[in-house]
Amino acid sequence: MTFLIIAIVVLGLALASVRILDEWERGVILRLGRALPGAKGPGIIVLIPLVDRMRRVDTRTITLQVPPQDVITRDNVSTRVTAVILFRVVDANAAITRNVDFLYATSQVAQTALRSILGQHTLDQLLGGREEINARLQEVIDAQTAPWGVKVSVVEVKDVEIPEEMRQALAKEAIAERLRRAKVIAAEGEFQASTRLAEAADVMSASPGALQLRYLQTLVEIGAESNTTTVFPIPMDLLDSVRTIAAGRSGADH
Repeated sequence: MTFLIIAIVVLGLALASVRILDEWERGVILRLGRALPGAKGPGIIVLIPLVDRMRRVDTRTITLQVPPQDVITRDNVSTRVTAVILFRVVDANAAITRNVDFLYATSQVAQTALRSILGQHTLDQLLGGREEINARLQEVIDAQTAPWGVKVSVVEVKDVEIPEEMRQALAKEAIAERLRRAKVIAAEGEFQASTRLAEAADVMSASPGALQLRYLQTLVEIGAESNTTTVFPIPMDLLDSVRTIAAGRSGADH
């Protein structure tokens, strides 16, 4: 009976000393309170009963939603900004031994960096220069979390809320900008058209025959588009040309 009890106790201790870690998990072994160098796993980990303790650390990428932050931009516009951070643990020992809660600490660092860095930019930069701001945020946050064994890979500013008055002002500014562009495009078109007309006038002035043909073509177009009587002046140059042609034919007949 005593042997059976001892066997059960030994078996229980043996089972209690075995841990199985998944592929994405690492184990930090604390032996009598001191962390052993290097994280263990994945696979089967054998602990010394009553001597070793193990802390599990997930090494997969963690998505952290940064709570909305009230930010005053460099041009004194009050905004409300939210962001998302992607990070993972690259050093399990550091994440356990150098920080009580690396998730909470990373969130606090992200909030502080968000308010600090966005406050250095104007509203236009915040709305139009997201890539540069995201890169700067990632650099600053990663530098502060690196001692904890946490690698920040992505920081994205998601939403930027601005007051309704500022939103209306931006809408009016956008409309004015579109009107300005439309006027510039129309002016460019008028300039190009006038340039082409001037070139055509130069060509026609150098060739009276071309001018007369254009004149006759215009008469045909007017006659085709209107059923009313149209009085159209005939240039004297055209009449002289007609007389010359008629005189030539008359002399040939004689």
